[in-house]
Amino acid sequence: MWAALVAVAGHVPVPLTGRDYLELLPVRWQAITPAGITIHHRTYDHDLLAPYRGQASPVAGRGGKWEIHYNPHDVRQIWIRLTDGELTEIPWIHRDHVHQPFNDHTWQHIRTHAQRSNHDDSQQREAGLADALDQLMRRVHSGHATKTEQALLARATTLPVPAARHPHHGTGPTTDAPAQHDEFAQHGEDDSIDDLDDLPEDDTHTGAATGFGLYDAYEEADKW
Repeated sequence: MWAALVAVAGHVPVPLTGRDYLELLPVRWQAITPAGITIHHRTYDHDLLAPYRGQASPVAGRGGKWEIHYNPHDVRQIWIRLTDGELTEIPWIHRDHVHQPFNDHTWQHIRTHAQRSNHDDSQQREAGLADALDQLMRRVHSGHATKTEQALLARATTLPVPAARHPHHGTGPTTDAPAQHDEFAQHGEDDSIDDLDDLPEDDTHTGAATGFGLYDAYEEADKW
């Protein structure tokens, strides 16, 4: 019927807004723990989550977990749908320390090669990984990185995506368009910081079957 009606009446293409792009980003479902939201050993947190820590979401059939949208090309923030129905940006707790977008492949490389002390707790471990990531980016920028490191970051910075605007420090989350670059590995969701890598992918989805295609089409158009 859609094809028949378009053939008769035509259609008017309407540009998508920043909110539309957020809605079309891939979706996963996560618990809000007392520490925030943990994905692949990264913690996302903001004061706005305070009333929801340890609380179940109102979405039936999701085991109390909350709807999370993420940009596969920049994992420094996520967007969560809270009870007001809007998507609210929640930053990675170390985002201010890492000033360049990175994907999950880069993060896993850092996790694999960073030295770990037996005395480090999860918070110290995450802070150390953020520092190692920052040092990697600095080496690449200054020309002192290995060929492997250069290739790793080159892979993360060649995908065109919509420009982003992040909230200033202390101003709270925004609902603007998603940020630049990088891959969020589509593993299953969980609130455990230790078991995320081995979970199935059953609850990781795109925002919409056709919608994410529009997002990809935007990437192609953005090249021009």
